[in-house]
Amino acid sequence: MHRRFFLLGAFALAGCASAPPSPRIATRPVTLNQAFLGRKTGRGHFRVWLTGDERRFSARLNGTLSQGGNRLTVVEDFLYDDGQQDRLTWVFDRTGPGRWTGRREDTVGQAEVIEANGEIRLRYTADFKSPSGVNRLGFEDVIYLRDDGVIVNDAIVSRAGIPVAAVRFEIRG
Repeated sequence: MHRRFFLLGAFALAGCASAPPSPRIATRPVTLNQAFLGRKTGRGHFRVWLTGDERRFSARLNGTLSQGGNRLTVVEDFLYDDGQQDRLTWVFDRTGPGRWTGRREDTVGQAEVIEANGEIRLRYTADFKSPSGVNRLGFEDVIYLRDDGVIVNDAIVSRAGIPVAAVRFEIRG
């Protein structure tokens, strides 16, 4: 009986979108460099759909360009409301017009980044640390610039290919 409910729930979640939609509000075009170059701060939350559990965090970001503008390094210092702290560093390399690859300490393989239609799409797998342990999660992000100058990163998070959570992170310069 429990297995049937689990499978029913898994199929229901599988029907959820695996990538966040483009924003339905007024936005301005943004590139990876514009979004993450320099010092920025942000606030966000990670929400699990099935349980409603939420984990809030703040972050300080510092992005620098090197190699003729073809490498972007972004140091992220996270502070979770439960007290956990973490420092992660993205290293993105330009692979062509509007395209980048990236790695961070917790990524499995490389992240794919596409700048198109005024927004940024980021796709990667990471071994995510939480108080309950390490979980391998897939992330599909859309990053956009609101008219008020706030950079928004919305993500759908999946586990074993099934969408299970969402992240919203708002960044200010």
